[in-house]
Amino acid sequence: MGPASSASPASLGPSPPGAGLRVAMVAAERSGDQLAALLLQGMRQRWSGLQASGIGGPLMQAQGFVAHHSCDELTVRGLVEGLWAYRRISAIRRRYAADLLRERPDLYLGVDASDFNLPLERQLNRAGIPAIQLVCPSIWAWRPGRVHAIRRSVRHVLCLFPFEPELLARHGIAGTFVGHPVADLIALEPDQAGARQRLGLDPEATVVALLPGSRVAEIAALAMPFLHAARLMAQQRPQLRFVLPTHEGLRPTLEQALRTTGMEARVQLVLGQAHTVQAACDVALVASGTATLECALHKRPMVIAYRMQWLSWWVANQQRRTPWIGLPNILCQQSLVPELLQQQAQPEALARATLAWLDDPAAVARLRQRFTDMHLQLRQDMPARASHAIAQILQA
Repeated sequence: MGPASSASPASLGPSPPGAGLRVAMVAAERSGDQLAALLLQGMRQRWSGLQASGIGGPLMQAQGFVAHHSCDELTVRGLVEGLWAYRRISAIRRRYAADLLRERPDLYLGVDASDFNLPLERQLNRAGIPAIQLVCPSIWAWRPGRVHAIRRSVRHVLCLFPFEPELLARHGIAGTFVGHPVADLIALEPDQAGARQRLGLDPEATVVALLPGSRVAEIAALAMPFLHAARLMAQQRPQLRFVLPTHEGLRPTLEQALRTTGMEARVQLVLGQAHTVQAACDVALVASGTATLECALHKRPMVIAYRMQWLSWWVANQQRRTPWIGLPNILCQQSLVPELLQQQAQPEALARATLAWLDDPAAVARLRQRFTDMHLQLRQDMPARASHAIAQILQA
């Protein structure tokens, strides 16, 4: 497990149940906020007096988390964009590291965001504060050299996917498969009729979900292509209904995009109900990321799209280890759903690929079976399993 093993025993013992385990956490984007909030639920069942603080989002705060910074302050997409924000984010990390070294929490939990978390975890581990990483950096997909930073930085990795612990073990890193929390949240048989009722949709309508992402940069890159694709689909099939979930911070930008494309009357914009939209839809047009896994767990066919700044894409593509970027395709090691990337993500191509699912019910049925198998594999009660693993690590 590398240098992390040299931490002093006096700093490793957990607070007794109810006495208030003090945990520092960092989640750097909205998907991490969701993961961390679920983990906090499980940890509170084991440590009733849990005290958790650091950098996070509204879902974590709803679990009693004290946020010194919002996760949105750390959200960066792409290498070039990261370079622009480097000084600001590095300053946040330096100040936070100094605070943690002074306050000495019982445990540091980094949630995804390995570029931010690994350097901080390494510093804390060296100082005897055990660091655990929730979400294994995707060394199996790109930037495999990060495995050395993981080994130097963390005591343990809580893995969301079943193949990751074995991969880490080859490099001397301890890991535990805890399952994916989204698989626990989403029903094996999603209630499409109930979801449509909650959204005010006709139960007999054909519904297309538009999921261009939850980050400013993603919306800037994909909102207009998605809306132009929706307009093309609506021209061909006027009966289609379109629903686009988002959060309050992106609402003004998306409302302007709807006006610009003339789609404000055709696209229903909803706040904070992404899972409801995924359950309600017949097909999804979705940005690569966690939302692709969520759509798969809802057993919905999809078309995955992604665009980023050209230099960021070129650098990332040089380090890519799989032929896919979408989680459903990576996990199944097969091109189950279309991926339209960079210049491929044109409105005409997006519309054509999305409508193709509506014309092939046999392919949709096969896809749903594959997604059901994936769901069963990932459904492990992550909050309970991760909390148990954390307790074992602290007692070691």
